[in-house]
Amino acid sequence: MSDSQHELWLRGIAFNTAAPAEVLIRLLDEAAGEAGPLMCEGRDLPGAVIEAALRHPATRIRRALARNLHVDPARLAPLASDPSGLVRAQLAGGTRQQPRWVRPLPTDILVAFLTAQDGGQDGRLTAQDIAGELWSSRQVPPSFPRDVADHDHPALRLYAAHQWQSLTAAQRTALLDDPDPDVREAAHRGNRWLDPQVVEAALPSLDERARWFVLGTCALSPAVIEQCFADGEVHPLARNRHTPADALARLARHPETEIRRLVAARPDLAPTAAAQLRQDPDEDVRLRARLQPYVRTWAEFETVDMMLGHCPDCTCPIITHSAEPLPDWYATCAASEEPVLRRVAASWPDLPAQLVAALALDDDEEVRIRLACHHPLAPPRLLLDVFVTRPAHRPHLLTLPALPRTHLTHLIGHPDPQVRALAAADPALPHPPLQDCDPVVRQAAATNPALTPQILETLLTNPRTAQGAAANPSLPVARMHALLNDCLHRTTTPPEARARRAR
Repeated sequence: MSDSQHELWLRGIAFNTAAPAEVLIRLLDEAAGEAGPLMCEGRDLPGAVIEAALRHPATRIRRALARNLHVDPARLAPLASDPSGLVRAQLAGGTRQQPRWVRPLPTDILVAFLTAQDGGQDGRLTAQDIAGELWSSRQVPPSFPRDVADHDHPALRLYAAHQWQSLTAAQRTALLDDPDPDVREAAHRGNRWLDPQVVEAALPSLDERARWFVLGTCALSPAVIEQCFADGEVHPLARNRHTPADALARLARHPETEIRRLVAARPDLAPTAAAQLRQDPDEDVRLRARLQPYVRTWAEFETVDMMLGHCPDCTCPIITHSAEPLPDWYATCAASEEPVLRRVAASWPDLPAQLVAALALDDDEEVRIRLACHHPLAPPRLLLDVFVTRPAHRPHLLTLPALPRTHLTHLIGHPDPQVRALAAADPALPHPPLQDCDPVVRQAAATNPALTPQILETLLTNPRTAQGAAANPSLPVARMHALLNDCLHRTTTPPEARARRAR
């Protein structure tokens, strides 16, 4: 049997959902080639396999496990202090798959990264390099600065002080009097940006990027605000939560549509300005102004603002906000006549079941799409409908356990091969489409558990179906071992290749 045939068997077994731990552990052998790392990165794993991979001597196995999106991240905690900095960085940087929803890392892992004294025994990276990977990974929950503001370790209090505007007033007061001088300095530096006079004095020395950030986030003096209007530099003012009411009223009358759009839904906009914007010549401004009476807090504003400007095929990351609105507000949104607010409600994963049932029948397609992609109680029939009609959402929907995998016979003749592939694995199919013109459909059909052992043996010898047949959950465990015996005992790896794979 050729090496390519062996590779197909190895990859198939690696993703066979019925393969027991003792089979999967054999794929960690160096002779299994890339099947081991692909398995460690790309699927859920039994506990025994996770433990074996965590202790594996090959860095490439531990690096692959660190990228795993399916394993509970708490199980990966030992990798945060792995001897290799490359493994630590992989865990800090997260998966390569760019999923819609990224699970936050547990607090103990975040603490390990932020209090590390070095970047690993291999000396390839520094602790700062690894922390940099963490900040760009979306794995740090927005609540983390508040969670560690009173931590015993000064490095974590220092981190919290650098996120000054995320903290409560009590936490800010405590950090201003922190026993650690570096923490106190960072706290006072953060607090100064809430002093309009300090901000005014500092602005001339800032570069353009820093100036834009300060004008959009910090407390500003009347003189600075007037200068912004005089210079036509009002865009950051429209986003700044500290912008006073009189300036907001002027922004609501600004000739630039984008400025009026930015302020139209703000919770601190005066009723007269909001009423004026509901008559605005721009449709988007009018929409935002209609929503404004429903937006009474900044948490609500942030949630609504994230919803605006999206299309039905939007695959933006599903993120958590720094503060969540109250459940009653989401219920109000679910009953609103405004589709945007119903989309907001559909995107909240804790919406009660009775409201989910109502939104699943909503007239607005985007409400139904967002419910399917965001809510764990979305009806399976809705998930299937979105899968069939909206290809952009298929990668995400395939990760959801509620997506139907049976009773799909009616889709086997669908013109889209991705839809046929989903149907091809339905065990109720009388004749899986093993001869379909599309290779993805053929491989999916080869995984169909209804296939007999005799048919599977034939499929295993055909390169067009070998990988799917090896992934078939009805393949006997003894046959899996026999295939591995054939692959692993016949494979020889040159010494230089073994050295590369160990890295």
